[in-house]
Order: sequence, then C-alpha cells, then structure tokens
Amino acid sequence: MKRLLLILALLPSCKKEQAATAPASSLPPQVAGLERRDGMVLLPGGPFTMGHDGTFQTPFGPKEFPEESPAHKVTVNPFWIDETEVTNAQFAAFIEATDYVTFAEREVNAADFPAEARDSLPAEKFTNGGIVFREDAAIEGNPNLPGRAIEWWRWDPTANWRHPAGGDSSIEGKDEHPVVCVTYEDAHAYAQWAGKRLPTEAEWEFAARGGLEGKTYAWGDELNPDNRWMANTWQGEFPNSNTGEDGFTATSPARTYPPNAYGLHDMAGNVWEICSDLYDPAYFSDCDPDNPQGPAVWVNRDTGRRGEGTIHRVTKGGSFLCHVSYCMRYRPSARQSQDTESPTNHTGFRCVKDAKPPGAP
Repeated sequence: MKRLLLILALLPSCKKEQAATAPASSLPPQVAGLERRDGMVLLPGGPFTMGHDGTFQTPFGPKEFPEESPAHKVTVNPFWIDETEVTNAQFAAFIEATDYVTFAEREVNAADFPAEARDSLPAEKFTNGGIVFREDAAIEGNPNLPGRAIEWWRWDPTANWRHPAGGDSSIEGKDEHPVVCVTYEDAHAYAQWAGKRLPTEAEWEFAARGGLEGKTYAWGDELNPDNRWMANTWQGEFPNSNTGEDGFTATSPARTYPPNAYGLHDMAGNVWEICSDLYDPAYFSDCDPDNPQGPAVWVNRDTGRRGEGTIHRVTKGGSFLCHVSYCMRYRPSARQSQDTESPTNHTGFRCVKDAKPPGAP
C-alpha cells in the first residue's frame, strides 16, 4: 500500500485446472529426457552460476545492474516447476473454489489514508485497486516522461485481476493470458490451494537458464535470433511508442513464444514473476550457496531502508513493458522487487513444488 499511497499523493488524477501440455514436437531436444506431468516439468537441480558481473553493451550505451553481482555458484535441489505462468483461467478456478478475495479487490477505509491525500479519493466506497501503466501519458515528444518513471503509472481503485487496466478493461477471451494485479499474498494463497509453492529466486533463475551457463538470455546471447522475437517485450521508443513488433503491446497468451531448453515458456518478458525471497540488492555478496532461500530481512527498493516499510519480495523475468533503453530485465540474472501491497498490471507468478526423494511414494 505504501507505493499506492506514494503514487496517489504524486498523481492525484490518478475445479482446479492444469495448463495444457505442449506437443512433444514443439519442445527443444534438451527437454526430451525430463519428466513432465500436469503442466509441470521436473528439473534435476544442481550447481549453476547465479547473477551477473560487469556491463551489457546496448545500442543505448553500456548498462550496469549492480544488484545482480557478484556472479556466484549455488546449488538447488530437484524441483517441479509450472511450464507457464499461472493463467487467468487457472486463477479463476482457485477463486471459484475458495471465494478468495485478492488484495486489490478488498475495500479500503478512506480514514486510513493520509489527510493530504483524501481529497483525491473516490467519494463512494473503493478498493485497494492496483497500479496501471499510463498509456495515455506516453505521449510522443513529452520531455518529462523519460526521466520521471512515476509519470508512467497511475493508481486505479478499480484495477484488479479481473480488470487489469481498470474497470473498463476485462479478461474476457483472455483465459490463457497470465493473471496480473496480484500480490505475494495472493500468489502464495493460490500456490497453497494448488498444493505447490512459490519458487525461490535461485530456483527461478536455474529454471530460466535452461542449462545455458553464462548466456545473456534464456535462449542464448542474441536478443532476436534470425529476426525472431523470443519474448513479449517492448519494441519501439520507450515509453512513447510500442510498435508491437512481437505481436503484442500488453500480455500475451501462455505458450505464444518458444520455450527454453527446459520446455518452460515466458521465462523472459510477458509479466514479472513473484518469488518467495525477500529482496536485498546486496544479497549476492553473502548468499548461501546451498539451495539459497533469500535474505532474512528485506530492503525497501523505494527508500533503500532495511526492514522498514512495506515488505519487498523478489520478482524475476521482466515484462511486456521492458525495453533495452530503460529496463533490459528480460534476462535470467535480472532481479527487481515488488512492494507486497502494490499489485501491478504487469506482475504475475508461476509455481513450483518439491521433488520427492527417489523411492518415496
């Protein structure tokens, strides 16, 4: 809620279903030997290099991501992981079975807001809502936008997983798109209902790399090999013009783009994915190398303060809003965070579950 309040203050206008299994012919040869069941893949675990050191050379100059360093060796245990992000249809089944109310849909008392913000609140009852990318603000030639990220977003009390861009939007006909406008609490509740859990950051990165050690992207070192877009990201000029060269300007259905070498879709782009780890940009400097579970205390990415304010959890993978000039976080090593009270229309999740030891029933 802290980020919702910040944006509100600055911008006052402002029956359990499994994913379908892809045909074997559509999968890369590397995944042929992996066990696959009920829309999940069993990954072997093992050691890999997590994170990234140094800079990336881009058409917009060198880019550094200090929160990804130092690169370090870690080992993860075997685990099952969803082939795709959790879809609207899967999340709807959870809601129908449990009557769960997401954070964005819960009613809010205006008295809980700072006095200086109350003039901007709706007169009628309203809900927590979500944070939505302001397409109307991305105006060609606006000199303020590139340097003021907060201008790109608006708080909308009508935004939620059913209406990801606000009350006038809908997920009708988008059953296979990833669910968005969810928080860590919402994702955790779904995972428990499904008999699963959220991945650790290390598990997520291991899965995204698909066995490709040291590569920039989940598929290699070239962003669009053979002029083929491999993920749902932003093309054009950010944030003024999304040309949609990859076929989409918002979320895309699961399985739209080629899977990685483990048969997993959308490990880059489409929507950010929530992990179980608390977020600390310096965590890799003192990371447990054996099946790491994340730091004991979070760092608030907005203030830099440790253990203060709203909890921040790691998010991975980038989204349809990521562009090389600004974000470039559609890479396995990329990491960011979500304020656990700030659902957005480009953040979702996928689930994992522990692999049973050999011989276990």
